[in-house]
Amino acid sequence: MDGKIVFETEEGTETFYVLEQTKLNGNIYLLVADSEEEDGECLILKDISGEGDRDSVYVPVEDDTELEAVSRIFEELLEDVEIDS
Repeated sequence: MDGKIVFETEEGTETFYVLEQTKLNGNIYLLVADSEEEDGECLILKDISGEGDRDSVYVPVEDDTELEAVSRIFEELLEDVEIDS
């Protein structure tokens, strides 16, 4: 999956590059990196948008159990990637 997400913050904008997407227990998760280079920092984001929301709303996954489960899925999808949670 190719693409990027731009976040608007009080300090300006921040761009993340989408590496992969998956769905678990009805939730959509994105694996994103802050750089297109191989050594970029990665985050796992969860889509918390409501059905009527016009824009998607993403938050970083912080729950350790949820993060570990989603990390394993992304590692299987991207066989050459190891994710440190």
